This record gives sequence, C-alpha cells and structure tokens, in this order.
Amino acid sequence: MFQRVLVANRGEIALRIIRCLREMEIESVLIYSEADKESLPVKFATIPICIGPASAKESYLNQDLILDIAIKTGCEAIHPGYGFLSENSEFAAKCEEKGIHFIGPSSEIIRKMGDKMEARKLMIANNVPVVPGSREVCESAQVAKELADKIGYPVLLKAVAGGGGRGMRRVYKPEDIEDAFKEASLEAKTAFGNGDMYLEKLILNPHHIEFQILADKEGNTIYLGERDCSIQRRNQKMIEESPSKLLSKELRKEMGETAVAAAKAAGYFSAGTIEFVVDQEGNYYFIEMNTRIQVEHPVTEMVTGVDLVREQIKIAAGMKLSLTQDDVQLKGHAIECRINAENPQNNFMPSPGKIDFLHFPGGNGVRVESAIYDGYEVSPFYDSMIAKVIVHGENRLEAIRKMRCALEEMIVGGISTNRNFQYIILFHPEFIKGKYDTGFIEQHLKDLLEWSGQDE
Repeated sequence: MFQRVLVANRGEIALRIIRCLREMEIESVLIYSEADKESLPVKFATIPICIGPASAKESYLNQDLILDIAIKTGCEAIHPGYGFLSENSEFAAKCEEKGIHFIGPSSEIIRKMGDKMEARKLMIANNVPVVPGSREVCESAQVAKELADKIGYPVLLKAVAGGGGRGMRRVYKPEDIEDAFKEASLEAKTAFGNGDMYLEKLILNPHHIEFQILADKEGNTIYLGERDCSIQRRNQKMIEESPSKLLSKELRKEMGETAVAAAKAAGYFSAGTIEFVVDQEGNYYFIEMNTRIQVEHPVTEMVTGVDLVREQIKIAAGMKLSLTQDDVQLKGHAIECRINAENPQNNFMPSPGKIDFLHFPGGNGVRVESAIYDGYEVSPFYDSMIAKVIVHGENRLEAIRKMRCALEEMIVGGISTNRNFQYIILFHPEFIKGKYDTGFIEQHLKDLLEWSGQDE
C-alpha cells in the first residue's frame, strides 16, 4: 500500500480524500492555491504546499509543477478527485512516465473514453445500446444537417471532448443547425481545445440514470446499483438518489450488467460511472463514461456501505476488489442535494463572500460533505458548490422527509444559496411520486422560484 499520496484538488472532495487517507494511515500532500490558504483541506493535510495564485491554470492545472512536488515529497501516487485533472489523459500519461500511480484508470483508457465519438464506436462494437446518430465525427454543419434530415428532428449536437453541458446544443429545425453547430464547436474549442462535433437523436425529457462500477486491474468488475440524476438545471445535476424509482429489479440487473460489459469493453479499472438516458418507453442508451469519482458518489456509499474512495486507492495500488457482485446489496434509500453559493432569484448568479454563521444538520442517517466553516470566504474563482447534504432512510419517503428536515436545519449566513430552491423541490408532487425527468426544472422553474423565494 502507498505510504504518501498527493491530493491534486480542493474543497470538499480534497477533504474527503484526505480523511480516507488518514483512516488508511497514508500521509497526504495537498497542493493548494493562494485563494485556498485558509481552507480546511490545508489544515487537515499532512503536508500542505502552496502551488500558485488563484487562477486554476497556474495552480490546480499546473501539471508539471504538481508532478515535481509529488516527486520531491516522495509521493507514490496522485489522487485527482473530480474536475481539474481527473480526466486529463495527458496528465495521467505524465504520471505513468514518472513512475507515479494515477489513482484512476490508465491514460489510454481516459483518452479513449473521454473522446465521446471513440467511446460511442466502442460501445456499438460491443453491442451496448447507444442513441441513434453519428458513427463518425461531423466534419461540417452540412454533414450534421444531412444526418439530422435522415434520423429526424429534434437532434442534439455534442462536442467530442465536451462535458458539463458545454459544447452541446439542441436543434429542433433544419434552419437552426448551422448556427448551433458553429456555436457549440467554438465553445468546445475554447473550453477543451477540440471543436470536433457529432450528432445524436434528441431523446426528449429522458431520465438520466448512471451506474457506479468498480473494476480492478485483474479484470474483476462489478456494479453497485444506480443513481437517478434527472433533477438538473442546464445539464448540471442538482439532486441525486439511489435506487431509482424508475427501474424494476429486472431492468436494474439488465442495465447493471450492460454497464459492466461497457467497462470491460474499455479494459477499465478503478471507480467509474456508466451513464445512460432512459426514454419514456423504458428504452435505455449509453451516453458516456466518467472515468473518475463522481460528485454524487456518497449516495451509492450510503446504500451499499462501500467506501468508493478507499476502493479506488486500493485498486490503484494493485489490490483485487474486496467484494464480488453477490456481495453488493442495496439497503434503504439515499438522496443527495448539492448546495451551491448562488442566488436562484437572480438567475442563479454565483454568490461568493464571507460566511458569517454556519450550522450543518445532523442526526441518524444524515451526512454532510463540505469544506466550509464559520468565517470561511467563499472564493469567486472556482465552482460554486459549497456542500453536499446526503441522507439515508429505510425507504424513499423516509429519505425525502429526512432531507426536508436536514435542509430546514441547515443555515449558511452571509451569502445566498440554493437551499430553499432544493427544499421546495422535495415537496413537489412529481418529485414525491418519482415521476420526474430531466425536463423537470425547466417545466416548473417559474413556480419553484416563486415558492422558494417567498420567505426571502
């Protein structure tokens, strides 16, 4: 097992990894920016090292400096968390060249699955269902238009290297496809350095269901149930739960086995997520694979009892999976709400600033993942998520009630958050019945904003 690991991230996920390393009696080296010098991960890490200014490009994305620090401090491995360098095949390759374990899959796997067009081809070749659409990159808007005319509108233009909703455009009529293609390609080129595009049939208001998988370097691969991530705003997840009310026992097994087949087709090892969309008729389609730990991984941990970060570290060290598929049992129901420093009443504008009072909820089955504290200055330089509230109940209704109580108890003073907005969703009849899809927020935004803003 590793003796010392460098944590190349910040915020709640950095703290989550550091805590896990401490439990495993592994020393942690944390790189941090000047903007994060007063953060909790800095205070908890064995060896914190300031790597540069607030700009992510000069700090958390400075690959060569991170590697240099890892070598000089005697780290055997680097854990990238999520975001930043977690799905950067170039960085993973540099780790391999330097003899440092990248806690995740190989650089080749990251490259292969990060290229959505190549991943799509791989799935087709291995009989994993994919959304009807491109078999090759669309070289121009005209090529995209010709394909769209064949499969029918609406369609979805997607960047090969996109993510987080960037480089993605819905197109409902032929006359809009050229402008949408140019806009999405430029956005992807700016964000990811690759403007290549492909096209899929747009599945209207699908359910977004993802399966958590674990695989070791010997090819042992299992799935740990699913997460329903259909509550989204602008393709960004807000609430996640496990298990999904949508899936029958039979469909869960079928999709789980398909997820395992997809992972094996890629030669995958580490923790990962196979993402599907499920249409109104119950048909499911592979959309992508996330080759990292997910923001929403705690809901899976709560229903399975499996520490995914610990497993991820053990796999990177060459150890076999500590459980088999038969060992995986889903118990109860878990829900996660992402708490962002933003103002829903002002078009969800980020709300950085100083927290002048903080109280987190507690109690049986309540878990909070966060790196904020009373007096903490929420930075304007990074993602606005400041906490994740996770609850576990014996059944879905109990979990919903428990989450309502947790959000009622939670207080974050001094800045605006989306707590009230999340709270109101938990009372909506469609959410309570589990009959929501990815169009939920868009369809009900006006009412949700009105109801959640009444006491502000």
